[in-house]
Amino acid sequence: MTRTLLTLAVLALFVLCLLAMWLGWQRRARRQRAVLPAFPDVPSRLLEESVLLETTGVYVGTVNAGDWQDRITVGDIGHRAAGALRWYASGLVIERTGAATLWIPASSLVDARTDRALAGKVMGTEGLLVVRWRLGEYELDTGFRGDDKAVYPQWIEMLRAAVPVENAHGQGK
Repeated sequence: MTRTLLTLAVLALFVLCLLAMWLGWQRRARRQRAVLPAFPDVPSRLLEESVLLETTGVYVGTVNAGDWQDRITVGDIGHRAAGALRWYASGLVIERTGAATLWIPASSLVDARTDRALAGKVMGTEGLLVVRWRLGEYELDTGFRGDDKAVYPQWIEMLRAAVPVENAHGQGK
């Protein structure tokens, strides 16, 4: 009888922990939804442009710039997903399996770099390609772990070349 009660108590504690995590995620999303502008939609004219650079991998997440653990949870932006990065002259598309496509206009770019950690995911040195961009008055870091990390320098060069002059304060860090 004691063993059964102890098992039920542990199970109840586990369920309470899961509920608390879910409520925290929902509260964070509600708080962010109140202050963040809507994420931009992928423009329909993009189908007319050619892909300049493409790679596959895993979308790791988006965080507030400078805080690698402050994950953005609005909509499904906070969910990791397999996907593809595609660079067009007008911006960056992150197509995610099972989640909405993320569009980062070239006019919103601030910087690009490699990093070892983002959104609670830590990996080896320079394991992530991180794009810093503006959403309204907020700066965000979006991380992507490519299947082929050898293409990161090419991505960084191309993205930094597209950064508008008025946004270029963060380059070279």
